Amino acid sequence: MKYRLLGKTGVCVSELCLGTMTFGGKGFWEAIGNLGEQQAQAIVGTALDAGVNFIDTANVYSEGESERLTGAALKALGRPRDQVVVATKVRGRMGPGVNQTGLSRAHIMTAIDDSLRRLQLDYVDLYQIHGVDVATPIEETVRALDDVVRSGKVRYVGYCNLPAWQSMKALAYADQRGLSRFVSAQMYYSIAGRDLEREVVPMAADQGLAILPWSPLAGGLLSGKFDADKPGPEGARRSSFDFPPVDRGRLPVVLSALREVAGEQGTSVARIALAWQLAKPHVTSVIIGAKNREQLIDNLASVDVVLSADQVARLDAASALPPEYPGWMVDWQNRDKRG
Repeated sequence: MKYRLLGKTGVCVSELCLGTMTFGGKGFWEAIGNLGEQQAQAIVGTALDAGVNFIDTANVYSEGESERLTGAALKALGRPRDQVVVATKVRGRMGPGVNQTGLSRAHIMTAIDDSLRRLQLDYVDLYQIHGVDVATPIEETVRALDDVVRSGKVRYVGYCNLPAWQSMKALAYADQRGLSRFVSAQMYYSIAGRDLEREVVPMAADQGLAILPWSPLAGGLLSGKFDADKPGPEGARRSSFDFPPVDRGRLPVVLSALREVAGEQGTSVARIALAWQLAKPHVTSVIIGAKNREQLIDNLASVDVVLSADQVARLDAASALPPEYPGWMVDWQNRDKRG
């Protein structure tokens, strides 16, 4: 396992992060996973033993059950608190009340205390807003996040699923007023969905943000179990929960390239899809989840896969984004300034 700095902080995180969306199985989250306490503990223990020091959850996963199981596993395993970087999130609905959702100061202040109680922790290392809240000004959210950092309940703040313009607005507001700024961007990114590279990747590089890809296997489509024109195996996540959206027209070429490189490497398609991300300089830590220990072990082995420059280039070509304005105009205007 290798470690990389979390944005502009001095904190090192493992290049793979354990996601715990499969813990709990309450409500519609059961389609993603329904691991109980013993299974969750085994998954967390396996990840930590492999050198993973970064764990990601969210208050909304299984109505808080994922946080509870994550906290119980960490307590049972008895690892020193300062050796595990724990991340959670706020935004989703956590009750029937009109204010039990969103990114208002009121909800954030309540949600952080509830998350800490479920996790059985005094603080979380990374507290992330879980998306856009159109009802709350981003300035109110940034100020509330700064307050939870100053309170000692949170070490750093990050975000998930924001468009580049809104994250840049939040960063500028924090910088102007000396408030805690985002250190990370947790975003959907896979070899089958590279939209992030258009605006978010350049912005993150400019601002020193760590990019933490979620669903790197595109909800299981890149696990090696799926063909582009056939239904997946029974019980697979994509078979009952078709998310995140993927351009199915481009998928056959991507899967073919992954299988070709996997054959050359003598390894699984999933490992190649993860290794491709790990080869990207703009990626800090790839979030992997698992329904069982065997699946996790296979994904963890991706850190041992070394892709050649030719293999990366072929995978890049197979999955390349179509030109889009204004990107093609920027490239055209700067064609004479590139070596």
